[in-house]
Amino acid sequence: MITMQYRISLPADYDMNIIRRRIAERGHLTDDFPQLSFKTYLYADRTHAPAGGRENLYAPFYLWHNAEGMNAFLAGAGFAGVVESFGRPVVRTWSVWRAETAPDLSIATHATRERVPMATHAALGAVRETENTNVQTDLDRGALAAISAYDPTTWTLLRFRLWRTATTRPAGDDVDVYDVGHVSQPSAKH
Repeated sequence: MITMQYRISLPADYDMNIIRRRIAERGHLTDDFPQLSFKTYLYADRTHAPAGGRENLYAPFYLWHNAEGMNAFLAGAGFAGVVESFGRPVVRTWSVWRAETAPDLSIATHATRERVPMATHAALGAVRETENTNVQTDLDRGALAAISAYDPTTWTLLRFRLWRTATTRPAGDDVDVYDVGHVSQPSAKH
């Protein structure tokens, strides 16, 4: 499995209703996308409590069964629409260590995404075990989805969670809290 996210920063005075409309109009287009485990249409409105006054963002997050599905999306009309509207964003990917998801993620209202640098001399196996524990802890706290992944080009951890209700912003420098506008989860339909 592989995760993917592009994070588009928007001006402080950007009308976030534009993003909400975009999600309402286009969210269903990935509901049956091949090789997609799920896509969350995420946004942060700096005027709403979850974003904590930080910045306006449009930041969809994907969990793919394999790179074939991801590549098909990036070469397709859906991503072409993103590029047309916002320019070509940096698309970050992470290799998944563990991904746990509820059978139906449509009830998620908020998401958290943390990127954490890995210590230079940390044993990868030990880091993975700690992350497995963190995933289980958050599932026990009520997370609807909990993903632990890493990027070996920057040696950065990714912790992504979906929540049924608003949650406290995790501590850290590279942390976002999002509202969930729509979830595409093809497996939930079968």
